[in-house]
Amino acid sequence: MTTASGPPPSRAGRLRLRHSLHVALRGAELLERKLRILRARHETLLRAEETSAHAWRRAVQDAETWLLRGVLLGGEHALEAAAEGVGATDFTWREESTVGVRHPALASCRIPDRSPDATTPGNTALLHAEAAYRQVLLAGAEYAVAQQAARVVGAEVAHTRQRVRALRRHWIPRLEKALARIDLALEESEHEDAVRRRWAAARRG
Repeated sequence: MTTASGPPPSRAGRLRLRHSLHVALRGAELLERKLRILRARHETLLRAEETSAHAWRRAVQDAETWLLRGVLLGGEHALEAAAEGVGATDFTWREESTVGVRHPALASCRIPDRSPDATTPGNTALLHAEAAYRQVLLAGAEYAVAQQAARVVGAEVAHTRQRVRALRRHWIPRLEKALARIDLALEESEHEDAVRRRWAAARRG
């Protein structure tokens, strides 16, 4: 007797199926453990993203308020003069790993000081605006890193969940059914062999 699919009904085939089933079950357990860790980390990152988004929006609102005051006091010419001598910002970040998933963390934003030769902003409001926009850059860097980290880990959560579902709903049941078919086939074969041996023994007797 042979099955329509899977290994032939032999003890070796049954051993191979049992090993495959053991590997699949162990893999599902490991993936479920990974999924629990990733979910917890993703929730933490989502909260960090929400907090940093709120801080960034608040910093933008504060900076825009000071900028408007500065422009009202000194005009657009004062704003253009205040922008001179401001260097480019250096934005970097480090990476960390959560159960093998690498994602950005610990943003660093280096804002150069105003050049000594540059003109000082024409009024106090523009000075406050400059300081406020520095905070915008810092908050924006933290927000960008938190957002990307949450996106990366969230994508891995979805991917791992799909792999667990594939194992639990499809691959493992398929192996279990194939193993049950082979067990039944071997049992029938052994029964038929026993009947033949008894029949042969009876004839010899």
